[in-house]
Amino acid sequence: MRKSELAFLSADGTTRIHAVRWKPEQGEILGILQISHGMIEYVERYEHFAEYLTENGFIVVGNDHLGHGRSVSSQEDWGYFAPRKGSDLVVEDLNRLRNHMQKKYPGIPYFMLGHSMGSFLLRKYLSKYGKGLSGAIIMGTGTQKSAAVVMGKVICASLALMKGWRYRSPLVDRQVFSGNNKRFQAGSTDSWLTKDAEIVRAYHSDPCCTFKFTLNGFYNLFDTIHFINQKEHIRAIPRELPLFLVSGEDDPVGNYGEGVKRAYETYKNAGIKDISCKLYEGDRHEILNETDRELVYKDICKWLQKRL
Repeated sequence: MRKSELAFLSADGTTRIHAVRWKPEQGEILGILQISHGMIEYVERYEHFAEYLTENGFIVVGNDHLGHGRSVSSQEDWGYFAPRKGSDLVVEDLNRLRNHMQKKYPGIPYFMLGHSMGSFLLRKYLSKYGKGLSGAIIMGTGTQKSAAVVMGKVICASLALMKGWRYRSPLVDRQVFSGNNKRFQAGSTDSWLTKDAEIVRAYHSDPCCTFKFTLNGFYNLFDTIHFINQKEHIRAIPRELPLFLVSGEDDPVGNYGEGVKRAYETYKNAGIKDISCKLYEGDRHEILNETDRELVYKDICKWLQKRL
């Protein structure tokens, strides 16, 4: 494959967004998959998966969200989106990259994949810009009650009045993450992320994956989830858009499968015609980094190929 980097101006009007494109070295381009990465990570963590898809005729592209990876001017910006409407801006940036790619490769089937926080952002994106996509893969997602996320927004806003939006709150951080390792050995290589100890070690040694989110970042995460819970936004997703929900059965973000099933039922009841769901037994949060990842890669590739 050929890997290239690109940059574009964020919808915030000032930030240069870093993006990466992986392209097959030769042969026909069958489709394009755009990745919306998760919280406290960056798009180049998906390179092994991208390599697999390029071998099967797909271009893979993705950007580092605001507050992540190389889309920051300094480490102080890690976990900070924007002064106002950060969730909207991140979604707009996803659309800017999609528009760029579709102008460069017109007429090629276009898919999107969102993982974890990126799955919530993608679900918001589909309500606003889902028309024209060939399909979307919602990975490592879940279902949270609206009352809980509204309370999260209130707590973040209240703390920000005293500490400022760039404050990294231990309280909010614990509320979001403290329960994730209950079934696993917290502080060891046995992690809620994946059973692959080598990947867990690499994750915890990577500064781009170990910073603390700001109040601004958490507020925008809660705001995104609140948006996708609204019935009018669920109904706004095109009914003809194929959806594939995939997660680990032992993923705490999806409440060990139950939250994923509820999301599936929500979209199915909303009239999505082509929708399927698969939970991988024994897998945790990062199924693209799990010990059975080759199986996950194949399943996703087959799903994409059937919808070209």
